[in-house]
Formats: sequence, structure tokens, C-alpha cells
Amino acid sequence: MKIAIVQTKPRKGDRDANVRDLIDAFKQLHSDPPDLVALPEAALTGYFLEGGVYELAESASAFGRRLGAAWHASGAGKAVDIVSGFFENDDGTYYNSAVYAKLDPSGSAQIVHVHRKLFLPTYGVFDEERFHSRGKRLEAFPTQFGRAAIMICEDAWHGIVPTIAAVKGARLFLIPSASPGRGIQGTGELESIGRWRTLLQNYASEHGVFIVYAGLAGFEGGKGMTGSSQVIGPRGDVVVTAGPLDACIVRAEIDLSEIDVARAGLPLLGDLHAVLPDLLAELEAPSVTELPSELRR
Repeated sequence: MKIAIVQTKPRKGDRDANVRDLIDAFKQLHSDPPDLVALPEAALTGYFLEGGVYELAESASAFGRRLGAAWHASGAGKAVDIVSGFFENDDGTYYNSAVYAKLDPSGSAQIVHVHRKLFLPTYGVFDEERFHSRGKRLEAFPTQFGRAAIMICEDAWHGIVPTIAAVKGARLFLIPSASPGRGIQGTGELESIGRWRTLLQNYASEHGVFIVYAGLAGFEGGKGMTGSSQVIGPRGDVVVTAGPLDACIVRAEIDLSEIDVARAGLPLLGDLHAVLPDLLAELEAPSVTELPSELRR
């Protein structure tokens, strides 16, 4: 399976210009066409739009048509699967969403799945809950490459989310993100980049999945997005990674059969399936308010 991550550096609010840049990026893919293209969160609008969300949000079908038209305009000669973040207007309810679609060279787009961000950060520099509604579902949906699940940025910081995705059968985690840089490590690397990499490696090795992380790049209102798009293998190995600052394309060719080999060598997901019913029952059990008598002093 061939993957291309298009790490965008959008001009805030200038969707038409950003689409033209995307067409140019698509043209660069044609010499070695990928099977899957991944774009970041808010890939074609920029992230910190605040009230501008209401002007630039669109339905999933309209956004799919926009992607399909760009693929056609680039002169594509084959169909491709694509995942991309966007701001969604669903009959007047607004979401931070991501779409998975199949694009045809003719310009048509078949929507396969739409994920709406579950965790909306509203702290520090973030203010998402003022402008968006929360998603309520996490699905492992079928693709030609096996089941996949989408998590948007903070969704992936809550371990319960990738765990549920894996239990539901996802073998491929797709993570569009717009992550501002924070902190400096001793190596000079931004702390937020290192934490993302460690997080993704842990999830990949625990659940035996491939992870495709597409990060937004550029500066918006003095806040720098950290890019660092990457593909992580099912043993936690970094297959490929991009730099933090600029628009770029990173490619990877992966062998999906490695998932089965990794899971056979470290069958943690099988153990989870066995133990999960007991853990869920614990959530329904009453809390213990007193120590058993034999443990009291």
C-alpha cells in the first residue's frame, strides 16, 4: 500500500488559494500514484478561524466534491482514497470533521465515512467548543485496505479512543491534526513533537496497527503549527516523518501483512478482547466506600 501525506500550510481563510496549492501537490503525485492521500485537520482553511468557521464550513458532500474537483484538475489518471480534515456545516450544526472519500479521475467523490471530532479543546490557545458541536461516535469503517478509524488531534490523546477503535477492528488509524508547538526539549526539539511521536508509537505497538498522522504546518496569529506528519508501523517503528515547518509531501510504502505478524508476536489486542467485558462491568459496579475489615488497622 502506497501512502502520501500532503502536509499543508494553508493561508488562513483563503480556501481558493489553498485549493490551488493542493492541485499543485496532487500533480506531484502522478508520477508514482499513491493508494491513499492524507491531509491534516482544517487542511484547506487553516485552523484558528473562530467565527470565520461559519463562512467556510460546508457539508461533507460539498467538501468531497471540492476534493474530487481538485484531483480532476490535477490531471489524475487513476482513482485514489483520501482522508482530510475540514469544518463541516450539517444543516446549521457545525463540527470539526474529517472525511474519507474515494476520488475518481473524472472528479466524482464517493464519501465513505465522516468522523466528527469528539474532544474539543477549550483551554489555553484553543476555543473549539465555542464554535463547534461535539461528535458522538467512533467507527471502524471498511476500506479496500481493511478497517480504519479516524481520530482528529485531541481525540488521539485520550487512550480510550484508540482502544475502542482497535477493539472495533481498525487496523489503520488516520489522524489529521493541527497541533501548535509547545516547550523545548534538551535536544532542541519541540516538546509537543516528541510527545506526539511517543504517543503514536505506544498506540501502534499496543494495538498492532499502522498509524498515519497528518499535521498542519505554518503560523496563524503567532501560533506555529508543528507539522511533523508521519507513518508509524505496528511495532511502533517510525516509517517516515516530515519536518515541522513547511508544506511538503511525505511518502511511505507499507505492507499490511505486518499487522498480523506484529499481533502474533505481541497479542495484547487479543488479551484486551478477553478482559474488556470485565473492565466494562467494573464501570457499572458500585464504588467501594470502606476498606474491608481485614485491611483496617
